[in-house]
Amino acid sequence: MVEYKSPTAIAEDLGERLKQARLNANLTQADVAARSGVSRKVLINAEKGKVQLEALVAIMLSLNLSHHLETFLAKPSISPLQLAKLQGKQRQRASGHIANKPEESAEW
Repeated sequence: MVEYKSPTAIAEDLGERLKQARLNANLTQADVAARSGVSRKVLINAEKGKVQLEALVAIMLSLNLSHHLETFLAKPSISPLQLAKLQGKQRQRASGHIANKPEESAEW
């Protein structure tokens, strides 16, 4: 795992990775801006690490980087112990008493 000294360093690294993904896809800034629905200036700032969350997601989707988002957005799995606690106690045996007798049906 890479350790960062500050949130700014993380944002700058994300921006650099966006730029590299764009270049690897052989797309211009104008192409990605148009595909993602943001202005070219927003994209330029994103590549510097200065971007709002919605714009970042739009840019990532336009660069086919959604698999990176899915890792972060995946629903956490529930451990068997947590599942047992959520379900509460389950009955192990029948009590042997009938709570409500069914009514006898009338014959016509």
